[in-house]
Amino acid sequence: MRYYGTQAIAASLTVPALLACSQRPATEEVLFSNPVSDLASVVMTSAVTFDAQTTSDGTGSLKIGTADSITVQLYEVGDIDLDNSRLVYRAQLRTEGVEGYVFLEMWCRFPGVGAFFSRALHAPLTGSTEWTSQETPFFLEEGQNPDHVALSVVVTGAGTVWVDEVALVKLPR
Repeated sequence: MRYYGTQAIAASLTVPALLACSQRPATEEVLFSNPVSDLASVVMTSAVTFDAQTTSDGTGSLKIGTADSITVQLYEVGDIDLDNSRLVYRAQLRTEGVEGYVFLEMWCRFPGVGAFFSRALHAPLTGSTEWTSQETPFFLEEGQNPDHVALSVVVTGAGTVWVDEVALVKLPR
């Protein structure tokens, strides 16, 4: 009887702790957001077209069609003030006939130090997929503050990729 009593006490302490952790909302600050309704702020317009028909949110998407591997820089973000936080690049991706892999890539440039990248290699897309949410984080320590962030999509082979609902957010570390 005592054995079950100990388990019951442990369970009664563990379950509320787990629920409290899962209900704790993360404070998210949107630093850049683009629902993609045109090509106005796209950096590499030579590699991208606007597609008003294929969209995850109804506003249109960016379409990248390639016969070979390509890295397409979509957006640049500067003048952000953050450190000791998590920088997350998010987007909705859809693929058709991709022979290689597709993933997000974010470059952060630090004054006097150089540029460093983060890639969503943990979940690359290949072949044909429906809209899929993808993100890649960059963990910033105290005193690390990038002066420039580049948001890109990497395609390692032929195929078509659509990009929609692009965002760069700051989360607690």
